[in-house]
Amino acid sequence: QVQLVESGGGLVHTGGSLRLSCAASGRTFSSYAMGWFRQAPGKEREFVACINWSGVSTFYADSVKGRFTISRDNAKITVYLQMNNLKREDTAVYYCAAAFGRRWLRVGLDEYDYWGQGTQVTVSS
Repeated sequence: QVQLVESGGGLVHTGGSLRLSCAASGRTFSSYAMGWFRQAPGKEREFVACINWSGVSTFYADSVKGRFTISRDNAKITVYLQMNNLKREDTAVYYCAAAFGRRWLRVGLDEYDYWGQGTQVTVSS
């Protein structure tokens, strides 16, 4: 069982930056691929980024590529999402997710085993 708790959301102006954190419990955290998703009001939850167990391999949605960076610190049992040059369309609740298994590149909601409760990110002009 893995429990995930996101933090770091808030209100920021366009062009600003935020760093989200996702603290995990569970001694097998390093075995999990991790992902970030987001859900804007009235829209479906969508994939943002994912990272493999070691942190070497990452993959991003086209909408955030070049602006967001996913990373992880297995010693701290935490995964991060650095968000730069934020746009109004980045406004959403951001969720982290964990997937157990060898395959790390997962973009579908049903490919993840555990989810956090989410943290709100609001970007205003």
